Amino acid sequence: MCKHILNAQVSIRAPCCKAWYDCAECHGEVQTHPLAKTTEMAFMCKKCKKAFRKDMTAYEESDEYCPHCDNHYVIEAKTPQAVIGVEGEDTRVDARMLKDDRVKGTENRSIFRVAEDDFSERIG
Repeated sequence: MCKHILNAQVSIRAPCCKAWYDCAECHGEVQTHPLAKTTEMAFMCKKCKKAFRKDMTAYEESDEYCPHCDNHYVIEAKTPQAVIGVEGEDTRVDARMLKDDRVKGTENRSIFRVAEDDFSERIG
């Protein structure tokens, strides 16, 4: 599973080392050599798990689909985005959105433990 492209529809076979990767960045993380360029690429569809080749010199709009299952694999990539933000208003004004994660201590209560000052709670 690719951590660079979250919605990858195909795996790409690297022509240099003949291994399957989800994207060029995944190849760069694992291998020490650069990804070789080629005009004919081998793909494997993640939907039907079948491999196919495409000639990139004569690439057309109809080539954006898997020839076996018709899965559209050329889509806009969803990449993970680092999000830093505050949900809500200014906490200095309204502190209700801050969650208190402390655990409230509970006293173990028993009718067998005798306390001199608090019999009304245990007897009923």
